[in-house]
Amino acid sequence: MRTRARILTTTFALTAVLATAACGESGSSGNGGGGSDGGQASGDTCAPIADDQLVVMEDDKELQAVDNIIPALVTSYAEANPTAIEALNTVSSVLTTEDLVGLNAAVDVERQSAIDAAAAYVEDNDLGSGVTGSGAVTVGAASFTESQILANVYAGALNNAGFTATVQTVGQREAYLPALQAGQFQVFPEYVGTVAEYLDGNPDEAVVSGDLDSSVETLRSLGTPAGLTFGEPAEAEDSNAFAITKALQDELGGITTMSELAEACSDGSLILGATPECPTRPFCQIGLEDVYGFQFASLGDYDLGAATNQALIQGEISMAQVLSTDPILAQ
Repeated sequence: MRTRARILTTTFALTAVLATAACGESGSSGNGGGGSDGGQASGDTCAPIADDQLVVMEDDKELQAVDNIIPALVTSYAEANPTAIEALNTVSSVLTTEDLVGLNAAVDVERQSAIDAAAAYVEDNDLGSGVTGSGAVTVGAASFTESQILANVYAGALNNAGFTATVQTVGQREAYLPALQAGQFQVFPEYVGTVAEYLDGNPDEAVVSGDLDSSVETLRSLGTPAGLTFGEPAEAEDSNAFAITKALQDELGGITTMSELAEACSDGSLILGATPECPTRPFCQIGLEDVYGFQFASLGDYDLGAATNQALIQGEISMAQVLSTDPILAQ
């Protein structure tokens, strides 16, 4: 989990690019579109303040379930090729959330290819070095930027270890997990919380939490009957988070945590921008109110990504639901 707020500077050129291209995400994407009430609220302490610098607030009460990057392998392949997990774990040992933000920005903003951005990261970090393996292996990738990058990073680490790795785009989780289990490919970059909830199959009961160790233990227990083995989780995490502008942070005395924000905005003037599903989600409005005690003046419906980012920058909302690895957060 992140332990500090991250100050993120953007430029008007960057926001113009991101207005037309949102980053992919691990679990789901919002489908809203509407707006908000702007700065009209019952008080004015936390009314929106436009600024092109964003601050992700620390989730100090661990409302969000962990969604760290973790290598998933077909168990039969992992057992026959134990050094493949070792090679993939060299990625987990160095990959940070900030690294992943930078890689996403390299592709979605700087227009590098996922293959080139991944190759540079593998070379810079000497991934897979010191591990010995052999044989062909296919790494699956979903059809969004981050998954494409991670799959190519995994393939690069495996190639450095002596394997012959290729990348195959295999669609969304509902399609690729059965294909992975069937051995149509052998490796996939996954997300701890999202894949655990998918394997559990009960949308009404959360099986993971904000604790990484216990969540990984749960994931591995769910993976065993599904024929899946998981390597070590990376520090890098792609999860929902909440951000305010640096200008509002300064106005509130430099606060850094969600608890401090809820206390500072107790007058009910804070306007939240989030996906249309937010009011019914335990990790969104329900959790923000029950866990942190937030009181909102209003909630604006937006697509997750460029729409919420722009609304926050332009001063339409006070706080935005964001993705922790969105390229707009690149420093």
